[in-house]
Formats: sequence, C-alpha cells, structure tokens
Amino acid sequence: MNKSKVYYTNLRTDFKSNLLDKLQMLVKKAGINDINFENKYTAIKIHFGEPGNLAYLRPNFSKVIVDLIKSKNGKVFLTDCNTLYVGGRKNGLEHLDSAYTNGYNPFTTGCHIIIADGIKGTDEALVPVEGGEYVKEAKIGQAIMDADIFISMNHFKGHESTGFGGALKNIGMGCGSRAGKMEMHSSGKPFVKENKCVGCRACAKNCAHDAITFGESKKASIDHNNCVGCGRCIGSCNYDAVNSPTDESNDILNKKIAEYSKAVLQGRPHFHISFVIDVSPNCDCHRENDLAIIPDVGIFASFDPVALDMACVDACNKQSVIHGSYLDEQKHHCHDHFINTHPETNWEVCIDHSVKLGIGSKEYELIEV
Repeated sequence: MNKSKVYYTNLRTDFKSNLLDKLQMLVKKAGINDINFENKYTAIKIHFGEPGNLAYLRPNFSKVIVDLIKSKNGKVFLTDCNTLYVGGRKNGLEHLDSAYTNGYNPFTTGCHIIIADGIKGTDEALVPVEGGEYVKEAKIGQAIMDADIFISMNHFKGHESTGFGGALKNIGMGCGSRAGKMEMHSSGKPFVKENKCVGCRACAKNCAHDAITFGESKKASIDHNNCVGCGRCIGSCNYDAVNSPTDESNDILNKKIAEYSKAVLQGRPHFHISFVIDVSPNCDCHRENDLAIIPDVGIFASFDPVALDMACVDACNKQSVIHGSYLDEQKHHCHDHFINTHPETNWEVCIDHSVKLGIGSKEYELIEV
C-alpha cells in the first residue's frame, strides 16, 4: 500500500505571513482545491468549545477554510452534534449559545452554524456501516449526512477514554447524535435518576416502544426489556433525569468510534486538518483545560484521517514533557505521552480498527510546507 501524504507546517511566522496565511498555504499544498466544491454542501465539523475551556480552536482558523470553499462557489456551514453529558452543548439552543460565546458566528466565520442533530439531539440519519463489527447502523447527525463534502478541523489533545482526541475522535464520536454517542459509550440502555425526575412524562411521549412507566411516586422508570436504546428519552428530558451508562470498555469504545467514522466518510469527498497546539491532557468537553502536556507543534492536513492521527501522535511523542504538567506528574511506563497520561487507554486500537475498515493507512509521508 502506498504511503498517505500528510502535510505539516510549523508555527513560526514573520512580517510577511501569519498563521492564517500559513494555514491557507498548507491546505492548498495538501490538495484541498482538488475537491469540486461548486454548488456542493460542505460540512466543516469542529468543536465549538465547552464554556470555560479555552483550548478550543479560534474561529479565525475556520474562516480561512470557509472563505476558500466559498471562493469555489461551495455552500459551507460549520457543525457539531449535541453532547450526551450535561453541559453547555447538550441541546441545540445552548450549543449555539456556547458557540457564540466562544466567538463562532456568521460574522467571524463567514458562514452559518448548524447543530447537526437538532434541538434535542434526535435529528439523525441511520447509516449502514460497511464491515462494522459492533455497529451495524450508525446514528449520525442529519445535517452532517445531508452534506456532499465533509471536512474536519480538529484540536489534537489527550483524552481520558481514547488516549488522544484527533481526527477520528472528532469524526466518529463528534458526528454521532445523542443516541449515537450513547451507543458508543455504553453497552447498556438509559436509566432514570429519580431525584431529578419531575414526572412530566415527556420521555414517555417520545418512546415508541412503551418502555417508560410511572409508579406511585410518579417518577419514570425504563423497562430494559422493551427499550431499544434509541436515546430519544435523553433528548426529550429537560431536567437531565434520563442518563446513559458509560460502561463500555475503552477498547470497544475506540472500535465503535472507528466504525462511526467509517459511516460518516464513506461515499463522499473528505479532507482533514489537525492543530497540535494547547495539547491539554483531557477532552475539550471539559469546562476547563489543564496546562498543556507538551509544547505546541504545528498544523497538519491530509485526505487520510488515519495517517493524519498517526503523524500527529508521532510528532507529539518527539516533544519534551512540560514541567509541572499533568503528564509530568505521572509515572512514565513507556515512550508514549498519551499512554503515560492515561495508562488505562490504548489509542492504537482505534487506529488499527480504522485500517481494518479501509478508512486509511498507518503509513504516511510527512511533507513540510
């Protein structure tokens, strides 16, 4: 198999060019102009940042890509799906509030923002997964599947469940609807926290399988014999009383992320950009970002998200550990920064499963721009 090409630029600038200029030059060298954007809907998948977390990508970066696509007469929008957990992005309205708070709006980015799985996280497309071992039909945010072209912009960082979060994590987990995220995180079905339930019965009205009943306490309970795990009760509850268990092993979670990525990417053009900056130890879904564990590295781009993730993790592992960081405080068992940060994870599982599914290659040629 031929090596995939991954393009890279460092973060050095001068009086003639800034980082936005370098980003534009990078993606052009990487071949983004080979995509026919003419009158095509293009989804740019990005994490708008959990309020309080300051490691998210600045909207200035996305505008570079938006302007380039619009110059090719493309119809472009920025998008993400709602979160499964309770936070600032758990429904479409609060998600937009969070995006605006963090600077993402049509004036700063040059395009509209669409929350792909709707107000309650229930607008989804059921997408068959070719070769899926754990997922036969992925539940993907509808707006993402409505797009003709898919582009991911990723903040590369550590992750407590997957080792690191890069292109595949942004695509697979990020594009799942709330029910899709539940499927990836859990081998079980949702449950009710009775202390939060107010007995409004909104969950029951949205259950097509009569799995939700109410006893003398007027609190909801879910019959797992009837429940199919669609997750619509989670989206319909305004009181965060319906929750999903997070009982799936990290290895299976990584494989499900790969299978969801396959569902998102198959059958259409796609392109990927990763920013290895502010490499915090944990996911951007936290309302805080800890001190970076390594120095900033640069920006990477490729048509192959597997090779892109490999190039980024290899570049990170060549960096020294920042003194006083979370990683610096851990016992170092190997020469892998992300396994040392989260020893209970193995990021290679997602990479290897993605290769098996035909998403991309671990072998890459790194081309500096």
